[in-house]
Amino acid sequence: MGQPIELDIPHSLGKAGVRQRLDGGITRITEKIPGGGHVDHRWEGDTMHFTVSAMGQTIASSATVFEDKVHAVVDLPGFLGLFAGKVRDVIAREAPKLLK
Repeated sequence: MGQPIELDIPHSLGKAGVRQRLDGGITRITEKIPGGGHVDHRWEGDTMHFTVSAMGQTIASSATVFEDKVHAVVDLPGFLGLFAGKVRDVIAREAPKLLK
């Protein structure tokens, strides 16, 4: 079982604006990973499910879009759970940039 990280990212873009920015920017996540990685994503209603694969690990995540926030859940597998605090800090700092 992984170590889930949950956080809310406020926005003022409306659902359609957030979806457009997430679709156009979600692959930029790999720019923050040493050596790069791969991102797959799909939408189910207002929730984008995505996986980030890098360095032999796959991280399953979701982002549910609301009118005023995005609720993100990142499930860190195995030993990556040891770094949950640091990963959460990076997500909190970098995720809002995807919405700009």
